[in-house]
Amino acid sequence: MKYDPENITSIGEFLTKISQHIGDYKGPIWYRGHAVSDWKLEPKLMRIADRPPETHYLNKFKQDASIILNHYPKSEFEWLFLMQHYGVPTRLLDWTESPLTGLYFALETHLDEDGALWVLLPCELNQKSNYRPDYEFEIPSFEDDHMIGYVPSTIARESKSKLIPMAAIAPRNSPRMQAQQGVFTISHRENIFIDEAGPDGAPKNHTWKYIIPKDSKESMRKELRLLGFSRFQLFPELESLAQKI
Repeated sequence: MKYDPENITSIGEFLTKISQHIGDYKGPIWYRGHAVSDWKLEPKLMRIADRPPETHYLNKFKQDASIILNHYPKSEFEWLFLMQHYGVPTRLLDWTESPLTGLYFALETHLDEDGALWVLLPCELNQKSNYRPDYEFEIPSFEDDHMIGYVPSTIARESKSKLIPMAAIAPRNSPRMQAQQGVFTISHRENIFIDEAGPDGAPKNHTWKYIIPKDSKESMRKELRLLGFSRFQLFPELESLAQKI
């Protein structure tokens, strides 16, 4: 990690520490909240022991989803985004451009355990996969030629390649994704934790995390509510509205 983990016990303390750690860095910064600090930075698919190929889930999902969709996905990646949205295991890992959104997910559940807020410098991660952008802080879209190796059918056709996880942006085609300012990393065929990605011996300077002690979770939840952050802001759906009322 770029920095050793540090505790944060309030949003004000987080702002102070993130400002110190970022310094003059002007590139994009992504966040991911974990309700349990020991959870790894790995996609849901990679957590499954003796997992089937991703194409198994993709084909099963397409089999019955096609007839009930209002908008038919145009690419394999669009199918993955839809599967991720509904909780089907994929190689995608959700991140956000909003630190408060990341904090919300770190504080939402498991109040009896320490949480964590991960910080990712996506451009630093992508440099480790030899991505060479046209300008300094460009992040590829999933339609970029560089992402062809991560397409499910590409992985299914061959078995010898080994690629480092990449950070990429996708169309925010749902109210939930827009509200959460969602972005993604995508792993390849091997389960390489995002914080450990990179060639052997290369510095792992693209991530760090803040630990949220369990005793501070409730007070920080109250701070988020004072800032107008609730489930309805991040999940603008009728179910969330009903819970709010």
